[in-house]
Amino acid sequence: MYLRAIHAEESIPLLRDFIVKNPLGILTTALASRGENEERSFIQSSHIPWILDVKDPSDQNALPTLRGHIARQNPQAKSITDEARATGSQKQVAEGYTLKDEVLILFNGTAHHYVTPKFYGKTKPETGKVVPTWNYSAVEAYGRATVWVDHAAKETTSFLQKQIRDLTDRAEHDIMGYEKSWKVDDAPEKYIEIMSKNIIGIEVEVTRLGGKSKMSQEMSEGDVRHVVDGFRGLKTEVGDEMAATIDGKLTQRLSKQKSTA
Repeated sequence: MYLRAIHAEESIPLLRDFIVKNPLGILTTALASRGENEERSFIQSSHIPWILDVKDPSDQNALPTLRGHIARQNPQAKSITDEARATGSQKQVAEGYTLKDEVLILFNGTAHHYVTPKFYGKTKPETGKVVPTWNYSAVEAYGRATVWVDHAAKETTSFLQKQIRDLTDRAEHDIMGYEKSWKVDDAPEKYIEIMSKNIIGIEVEVTRLGGKSKMSQEMSEGDVRHVVDGFRGLKTEVGDEMAATIDGKLTQRLSKQKSTA
């Protein structure tokens, strides 16, 4: 990701919070195809909902660990499984095998939109030197992935049981807002066992974390205020969200300029 200084977000607490609020991340791996009867792409990506863990929550700069799972029938899961079995020992695979190459997980914010040059009410009439763009926010996490692919191993069972329960609880409470939420144990135990054998577990220890919030910060204050008005004028939910986000970034910018003046 191109992290232009004016758009870059470097605060680890803010980046962690962004992931918690936007947990559906795109896992990208680059693994050579080892399937005997199936040719797979070298680079593969899948959307996965993630659980974010921090060993010491009091450490504001601690990089997180991300936990997820993926369907065994997914070609990416097959490549991951083949890689683990081909390069790891039986003991390593049973206990959770760490892939040799790093992986990337990309998280996108909900607020993103095309920005028309017509919104630039100051520069457009003065010089006409404006072009369209797209405003958005995203966080990228690089790290080492440990995978659980041996369903005969107790370590895999333990990881998957915790993973699906933690993810369900967090989604039911934090996303849906239910007080009386659905629990994994509400489903038949045998059914959950069968379903668990059809997924593999992934845990990524994040080694690099970066973020970008491109919300018209490169434009003058006058143009940004016109952009905010333009999005409000759309009278849509996403337009209102874009307006609020861009206005918030402008307020931060002006406050920073005032404090350093």
